Amino acid sequence: MFILAPFLLVAGIGFLCWFFFTVAVFALPCATGLMAALWAFDTGAGLLGAVIIGFVAGAATFILGQIAFACVPWAWLRLLIVLLYTVPAIIMGYSTTHGIAQMMMPSAAWQFFFSVIGASAVGITAFIRFTAVAPPGPSGGNIARV
Repeated sequence: MFILAPFLLVAGIGFLCWFFFTVAVFALPCATGLMAALWAFDTGAGLLGAVIIGFVAGAATFILGQIAFACVPWAWLRLLIVLLYTVPAIIMGYSTTHGIAQMMMPSAAWQFFFSVIGASAVGITAFIRFTAVAPPGPSGGNIARV
């Protein structure tokens, strides 16, 4: 068991990093779902009701954002919608990376450096994932002829 412990520790940390960064990309829908689930549980919906309400609220937040992004004709409003979903992901990416960096290195400068890199990576990933999921707008009649 002594030989397997370091490998299991690295695998566990790797899984948690993957999980946190996957959730960080969808930070706003996850936070909305979590808050709705906590509210439902506190008002007496029970555990199953809270999970269902939290899932519906998170999915609705994501779907409404996608619909708004796809239907809005102005680029500046699309940018605001993307920022609404990306900024919480950047904050969560920074916090998660900073927490992991604090466990790994004592220097505050290096912790900050890696935290900014983690926040940038999560922010770029959230931006790409959010803008890639929305269906493309109309082509405007520019069809290539073969």
